[in-house]
Amino acid sequence: MNENIIKRNELLAEKVIKGLESRNMTGYYAPTAKDALTKALKLIPEGSKIAMGGAMSAHEIGLVDAIKNGNYDFIDRDAIEDKRAAMLASYDADYFLSSANAMTNDGVLVNIDGNANRVSAIAQGPKHVLFIVSMNKVCDDIDGAMKRARNVAAPINAQRFGLTTPCTKTGACFNCKSPDTICCQFLITRYSRHKDRIHVILVGENLGF
Repeated sequence: MNENIIKRNELLAEKVIKGLESRNMTGYYAPTAKDALTKALKLIPEGSKIAMGGAMSAHEIGLVDAIKNGNYDFIDRDAIEDKRAAMLASYDADYFLSSANAMTNDGVLVNIDGNANRVSAIAQGPKHVLFIVSMNKVCDDIDGAMKRARNVAAPINAQRFGLTTPCTKTGACFNCKSPDTICCQFLITRYSRHKDRIHVILVGENLGF
């Protein structure tokens, strides 16, 4: 990666972390995916019950494989036939893994969901929520973060799931009411009432969508 981009990410991460701290959340900066994996495993004690939403970033840094192969109680919803039971069990997890569709440079997290299992777990339930967020998802303000979530993350995810929404054909949000829409629930996390619940690892390398 270009050294100017590396320096920019470091400086921007400092600002984001201060913003998170002002919102009763904790932030960390990891220059690489490998560094992010090391930090995540330090934060999650062995034996923890762990659940997750559809966090591609957690997969990309190797965290999901490390948890599956480690000494953890992982609620693997892809391997559980009763999906509803798996989702309900997630609310009692010690750690819930997620990413963010976008976030602001002063620490506000923005997420869009279809079934709402991810955003509902972020909002309440699991004892801790650990976000893996690459620096390319950081925007200037909530308006920019919402635009990124709707016009970058949502179309790519809709395409990934093979859905028939307008955005899969155009790459841009149409504010549709398609039966396949994944833009059903919007969650803006601007403050955590519970200290030490939300942790965000910012990653210098591009991850997810």
